[in-house]
Amino acid sequence: MTGPVIRAAGGVLWRHAEPGVSVAVIHRPQYDDWSLPKGKLAGGESDLEGAVREVLEETGFHVRVGRALGETTYHKETASGVRPKVVRWWSMQADEGAFSPTAEVDRLEWLSLAEAAERVTRATDVDVLERFARGPLPTRTVLLVRHAWAGSRGVSSGDDADRSLDDCGVAQADELVRILARFEVGSVISAGLRRCVATVEPLAAALGLAVAEEPLLSEVAYPGREAEAVALLRRLGDAEHDAVACSQGEVIPDLIRRIAETDGYPIESSVPSRKGSIWALSLDAEGRLVAADYLDAPTPDPCGGARS
Repeated sequence: MTGPVIRAAGGVLWRHAEPGVSVAVIHRPQYDDWSLPKGKLAGGESDLEGAVREVLEETGFHVRVGRALGETTYHKETASGVRPKVVRWWSMQADEGAFSPTAEVDRLEWLSLAEAAERVTRATDVDVLERFARGPLPTRTVLLVRHAWAGSRGVSSGDDADRSLDDCGVAQADELVRILARFEVGSVISAGLRRCVATVEPLAAALGLAVAEEPLLSEVAYPGREAEAVALLRRLGDAEHDAVACSQGEVIPDLIRRIAETDGYPIESSVPSRKGSIWALSLDAEGRLVAADYLDAPTPDPCGGARS
């Protein structure tokens, strides 16, 4: 019998080496195997948060999150039967930290990509290493955020640009601080609408940054200036810092489709963009799109099921 899906997340932890890069592989004495760091998600934890936490717990290293590496799926024997396990992966550059052996992970080795592929036990880990090897290092990330919940257009009186976040939106904005802070954010820009600025203000305040208003990210200014908006997106961030840009639901899907089509990056025709959601766009040194990863919107209380 097959039980419910086990959700997990992890990362390819890497650092510069001569020549190229080295990646971390860990030994788990309970299974006597070698693997990439990963683990099950805690209750209410997002995939990205779980990946960062598991890599820190198993390796001792804080990380700079890079491009998404997709998912792997396999079946795991449990006390209740065989269950499918889905693991979501990211490239993660090692920052400060040091490995200390634990009962769960007793050894860590830094290996070349070829050596790591030979060492890991699971074929799915080899697949993840191959995905990692096919992309550029390092990358920078532009985090394209749709504003959080602010009621419905046309319901409140007054100028729509002045519409405030509702209780759900305020809660989402607070949750976004925790998610977006996993990246090395060095700048925050937003469409000039009150609800857009308010969505990223808590993050900017936490990081000691100012929110710079950018008209091109609004539904009013975007039409007819799409190429300018794509060029803006390509310029955001730098080798050391990622960038956050908050926009609207009529802009984000079209903007992503345009940059993906120009750069030959495959993407579904339907681009989701729920309120409070994030598109993590990984760009190479020339500003070309090399990965696009959708991070679903947080749904804390008091958002409720109606807004999920």
